[in-house]
Amino acid sequence: MFSHVMIGANDVEESKAFYDAILGAMGHEPGKLDEKGRCFYFTSSGIFAITKPIDGEPACHGNGSTIGFAAENPEMADAWHAAGLANGGTACEEPPGVRESGLGKLYLAYLRDPAGNKICALHRMG
Repeated sequence: MFSHVMIGANDVEESKAFYDAILGAMGHEPGKLDEKGRCFYFTSSGIFAITKPIDGEPACHGNGSTIGFAAENPEMADAWHAAGLANGGTACEEPPGVRESGLGKLYLAYLRDPAGNKICALHRMG
């Protein structure tokens, strides 16, 4: 459905270190910086990117927005969460764990990145 997701960062290097750690915990390669200072993570299913806002204003998070990253299992979601906390992220929501929803059982772990964006690792329980 999506070709890419791009979020704002006030310090791209700080955010790159954070995302290299959490996405590395999921088996992804480190991000690649382009000539404009943007950072891209390329996968077979799409692109995730971080950038300073083009308008020159400070980056800010979207209230009510969450970006979810697919985790292969609960252990991967936990490693993702731990890597985030160790690299400038902050915990938000409930601690990582199973939650019941209309979509079935989900294993969820939530963080806020260094710019305040709310992100999640999600594993659909079988």
